Amino acid sequence: MHGTVVCVDRSQLLKGLLDIIVLRVLADEDAYGYEILHRLRKAGFEELGDATVYGTLRRLFKAGHLSTYVMPSDAGPHRKYYALTATGRTRLRAMREAWEDVSGKMRALLDSPEKG
Repeated sequence: MHGTVVCVDRSQLLKGLLDIIVLRVLADEDAYGYEILHRLRKAGFEELGDATVYGTLRRLFKAGHLSTYVMPSDAGPHRKYYALTATGRTRLRAMREAWEDVSGKMRALLDSPEKG
């Protein structure tokens, strides 16, 4: 197996992190769909597809973690903005705590010497 290049599909890992990623992107400022995609891409999540992100927004809205409102736009049709609800902020805090716990354990595990 030495010298073999293994390609890792990050999409499965990201699927489990979509909620925290989207909630975090909206934590500082409300945004409409395209703006959310832009923020995600700027943060390095270029591989997240538009349909995946919009599906996550709909799911988080249905769960009560996001609210929406419509604003007029000078550049075309009205835009639907997404905002965190109090429940969404609570969910983000809980997810962040879980992430810190799991990522700390993973770092310790990955940094430990491999026995082979």
